[in-house]
Amino acid sequence: MLSADTKKTKNSKQKELIIRILRSTRCHPNANWIFEQARKQMPNISLGTVYRNLSSLIKDGKIREIGIGEGLNLYDGDLRYHDHIRCIVCGRVDDVPYLLQPISMEQVEHVTGYEIHNRRLEFFGMCPDCRKVSAEA
Repeated sequence: MLSADTKKTKNSKQKELIIRILRSTRCHPNANWIFEQARKQMPNISLGTVYRNLSSLIKDGKIREIGIGEGLNLYDGDLRYHDHIRCIVCGRVDDVPYLLQPISMEQVEHVTGYEIHNRRLEFFGMCPDCRKVSAEA
């Protein structure tokens, strides 16, 4: 039986691995992709462990979860505020580079009277790969 200290160390290593995986990719992977990458370095890790650690990392504010509907979630290791664009054909999600200064939450609070807790802006369109396939068809 593992002691509390051993469990904490084991979980920390698993969390560190998941964070490292997320921060080393520009894609926004799902839990299964993260699990497959993690198994390459930690063969005994389970999918359940990956899900538990993803949940804990989200709660701790160390990663972000991107809900894409129908109970599907993608994960993002980039904690800087940024928007996303999603392909309506294949579901691919990419980061949107800032072209203009975004409106601040304080400005929205002032104009609306709301107390803003979070913000999210998402664009939808057809990715370059799907556009190419569509043009060839």
